[in-house]
Amino acid sequence: MESKKVILITGASRGIGRATAIKMATSGTHILINYQSNIVAAEETKCLVELEGATAELLPFNVNDAEAVDQALDLWHEQNPELFIDTLVNNAGIRNDTLMMWMSNESWESVLNTSLNGFFYCTRRLLKNMLVNKKGNIVNVVSLSGIKGQAGQVNYSAAKSGVIGATKALAQEVGKKGVRVNAVAPGFIMTDMTEDLPIKDLKKMIPLNRFGKAEEVADAISFLASSSSSYITGEVLSINGGLYT
Repeated sequence: MESKKVILITGASRGIGRATAIKMATSGTHILINYQSNIVAAEETKCLVELEGATAELLPFNVNDAEAVDQALDLWHEQNPELFIDTLVNNAGIRNDTLMMWMSNESWESVLNTSLNGFFYCTRRLLKNMLVNKKGNIVNVVSLSGIKGQAGQVNYSAAKSGVIGATKALAQEVGKKGVRVNAVAPGFIMTDMTEDLPIKDLKKMIPLNRFGKAEEVADAISFLASSSSSYITGEVLSINGGLYT
């Protein structure tokens, strides 16, 4: 167990998080599957990861609850003193779209809390161990909306843009200690979060004429978390089919 690479993926029960867990499920890897409430989906992810040859365990907590994050991760470290989490994928996020003039406080706060505060609480808790061990990888899942903005997504665009800025700043803080920080910015990807969108109309806007697959985003996350990208930090990799360059 001591030689295992340990990866924490937030929001890993479905979509891009699940695809990333499966992609990273190689021999010698232990994957921590974070989820908030959907234990059935999380258990399915765990089974799929184990079928790929990795070990896995569920780690339920709400990423936007600082106390819950610390309690869950503190307990895990107490139970696994010989290990440390060397890779963190901050994937958890929600959408709650509406025009800003009709946006409620709750809609604004819930979206920012999950993506931006969730990034902060999870990363802060794990960063010290990465710095002590002089190695670590953090990959943040942001969005095309955080790069170009999107009407009806002022909250989501603000949250993801904030994580992009934090990615670039943190990469400069910790690079000399052997910790890399990058982000992937998906465009339209076929997941639960995009099921309510007018897919047929939106495809016409995309040069590759289709929505992306969660597995294609997972490939990029896996690359940025691997030694193959060892000279890349502070970058945001767009995965949008040419929609915005």
